[in-house]
Amino acid sequence: MRLSRRELLHLMAAAAAGAGPARAAAAPALLQRAIPSGGETIPAIGLGTWRTFDVGGGKDERAPLKEVLQRFVELGGKVLDSSPMYGTAESVAGDLAAEAKVADNLFWATKVWTSGAGAGVKQMEASLARLRVKRLDLMQIHNLLDWQTHLPVLREMKQAGQIRYLGVTHYSHGELPQIERMMRSEALDFIQVPYNLADRAVEARVLPAATDTGTAVLVMRPFEEGALFRQVKGKPLPGWAADLDCTSWAQIFLKFIIGHPAVTCPIPATADPKHLADNIQAGFGRLPDAAQRRAMIAALDK
Repeated sequence: MRLSRRELLHLMAAAAAGAGPARAAAAPALLQRAIPSGGETIPAIGLGTWRTFDVGGGKDERAPLKEVLQRFVELGGKVLDSSPMYGTAESVAGDLAAEAKVADNLFWATKVWTSGAGAGVKQMEASLARLRVKRLDLMQIHNLLDWQTHLPVLREMKQAGQIRYLGVTHYSHGELPQIERMMRSEALDFIQVPYNLADRAVEARVLPAATDTGTAVLVMRPFEEGALFRQVKGKPLPGWAADLDCTSWAQIFLKFIIGHPAVTCPIPATADPKHLADNIQAGFGRLPDAAQRRAMIAALDK
């Protein structure tokens, strides 16, 4: 029997509230994916902060974001990704996570985005302060900026226990060969790359290399910056959506991504608690097989 959204959320809330063993056992669990280099698992749907968390200090601006963080944790989410490039996003995420008392439940990921070792260390220290954490789970070199300088520093930080994992990111197809080379030569824990139904460039070499090298993969731009929703606007869900326990296009888009076994966690950004709950739902139920993934591609192209 397939659970409705309301039934699912009710069961999960009951489990989180400490309901009886039988009731809690009935609640499904958010899909987990392994971090190959660490031997731990993280939930397969994360949360990005680009644009959405870049707000001011007003209560009205921040209230929906606080609810997003609360619901994210309540529904089983954990990975929160930010960057000093994202305006006020780090500070807002740190403030609201502390207010909502969910900071200890999050897997904190951010980035270094500057040139020079000294400037990089200073920026990372500032990120720690803004996020209000003592240690970062993942530090990434944003868009490979001065990576030859920063990577040795990150290795030292990891050895000292200041960060748990290190990685690199880039949005450009032109840098995918460099990311592939680094996975094979630099023993990265994570990469972060764009991947979605409309942008499948990483399928050719990057995702296979991630599997070969045991590198975890965070996925940026899972909705192609909203273009996927514009492309299907007004279209009904395909009949096969129910076979994948999908009740929205967002879930279809995200299940396509996590249907690839090399993907660890897409990080859709949102400031809307309802959209957050919809995105998280993609981490439950059945995933597409190869034939269903082809049907997803065909549905977008119609």
